[in-house]
Amino acid sequence: MSLLLTVFGEGKDLDSLQMAARTVAVFFGALALIRIAGRRSFGQRSPFDYVVAILLGATLSRVIVGASPAIPTAIASLVIVLIHRVLAWACVRLPALERLVVGAEREVYKDGQFDEQQMSAALITRTDVFETARQELHSTTLEDVAAAILERNGQVSLIRKQK
Repeated sequence: MSLLLTVFGEGKDLDSLQMAARTVAVFFGALALIRIAGRRSFGQRSPFDYVVAILLGATLSRVIVGASPAIPTAIASLVIVLIHRVLAWACVRLPALERLVVGAEREVYKDGQFDEQQMSAALITRTDVFETARQELHSTTLEDVAAAILERNGQVSLIRKQK
């Protein structure tokens, strides 16, 4: 026990080596939690996934700086990951829940026309769509675009016209 206190310290009075030791432990603990959460947690980059990333980072950082006890904080982090996992599992089986939790894509442009109602609901502008066209198609126009869809992760996807 005294060896653990020497290596990891206790409370907020930590020296640099103790904080470094905590950082190493939290790093590998976070990797384990991310593996439990699944690849989706950080691959999709949806608001649903960002919640887990932000909460996990905020919670685990408290262990590093000694602001919270390590074991209860690690358990709280595990609970966050398990809630995410269960909710993701439920979303796979219940499309209505998925739409509520993760959101739905919005078609903001089709056949040469912007859908002002969808754009207003999504809080994006024509400039956002043109920006995507410049970045993805290297074009300043939408003449080769059949549709623009605001994806659930906030990115705009452009569908090219069939030739």
